[in-house]
Amino acid sequence: MNIEKQQLQDLNSEKLSTHKSQFDFLTQTLSKSNIDVNQVIQKLADFQVAIPSWALGAGGTRFGRFSYGGEPASLEQKIEDIGLIHRLTQTAGAVSLHIPWDVPNDYHAIKELAALNKIKFDAVNSNTFQDQKNQKETYKYGSLSSTSAEVREQAIAHNKEVIEIGEKLGSKSLTVWLADGASFPGQNNFQTALTHTQNSLISIYEDMPADWKMFIEYKPYEPYFYSTVIQDWGTSLMLANGCGERAYTLVDLGHHLPNTNIEQIVSILMLKGKLGGFHFNDSKYGDDDITVGSIKPYTLFLIFNELVYGMQNNPQNPELGWMIDASHNLKDPLEDLIQSLEAIQEAYAKALLIDQGALRAAQEANDVSLCQEILQDAYRTDVRPLIREARLKTGGAINPIDAYRKLEVREHLIQERGKNTIATGL
Repeated sequence: MNIEKQQLQDLNSEKLSTHKSQFDFLTQTLSKSNIDVNQVIQKLADFQVAIPSWALGAGGTRFGRFSYGGEPASLEQKIEDIGLIHRLTQTAGAVSLHIPWDVPNDYHAIKELAALNKIKFDAVNSNTFQDQKNQKETYKYGSLSSTSAEVREQAIAHNKEVIEIGEKLGSKSLTVWLADGASFPGQNNFQTALTHTQNSLISIYEDMPADWKMFIEYKPYEPYFYSTVIQDWGTSLMLANGCGERAYTLVDLGHHLPNTNIEQIVSILMLKGKLGGFHFNDSKYGDDDITVGSIKPYTLFLIFNELVYGMQNNPQNPELGWMIDASHNLKDPLEDLIQSLEAIQEAYAKALLIDQGALRAAQEANDVSLCQEILQDAYRTDVRPLIREARLKTGGAINPIDAYRKLEVREHLIQERGKNTIATGL
């Protein structure tokens, strides 16, 4: 399916008058606070989030999976779906591939298809948390941390192969997430597991191209429930430092224990120049992988406050990688991704409204109440007209979800692909 420019213009024309009145009112209000509205809109227009190739089909839990009609059955169809999302939102300009779930059959053709849909290739993700068909060694008891040298060598070789695949596509970073851990006390020697992991990561790091980055992800629990080898941001940071200056910590919002102060983690990592990027999602209990901003929108805003401050004041930290990492069990996956992109843009826009100078002065003066007022004044501002204007400016839809439904995108995908297709890799 293709969404034509005229179709979006026709749909936008129905909402243009209402949007203009809301946008003009907000512009006048913000201008009185000396906020450069055009600058905010440009930053929103420039902000791009990578869509993971595994998020385009119906997700599931260990209790079951309920397929969604018209799911993409190939990498080509996944890129086409991202192209649809990007056409509507103008914010999804990249794809993050998971290997070996989405290895291209024809690299030239895949790159051409991505370019046609204005999609770039973001970080490539390795997979040593499950065994693949005809795999010689098992990862049941670990991969990069395994007590078996043969298992470690296999996992290292896989990560190096992922880098080679990424090179062919134009990616510039590798994301490593390890499921390695233990479910029972005494099962692992903590020091040995960490040492093996560090040595394995160094071997991978030394094989990366000179212009590549390594993102090291962490998670406190699951699939193992007594210990995880890379259980927190401090361990990830330590391992990154052990690899070299092009290795960084990756923060997944769901990979924290309840009520962890993620914004503080973000701030410290940026200060140290070691925040590589994000996996956006939301959670109520743990790694729930649900729609961004659906549970803790204020926390997302506070995280973006630190990100905006860091991007302005921490030149030692590299340009960040942004990616959604979610699993859609009930919703239309494309609608869910559109909602997540909206939530990310909203949190970013609100953070851009914060008077960082005034906030800093209030902090220095220990004016606690004023600090709260400054933050909450920005948070309570309805910034959706700014996001709509950014989309309008770049040729997207004023209301992407409404356009998605009126254009009957899912119905067209079902007609093209059938009701019983299953997305690859799930």
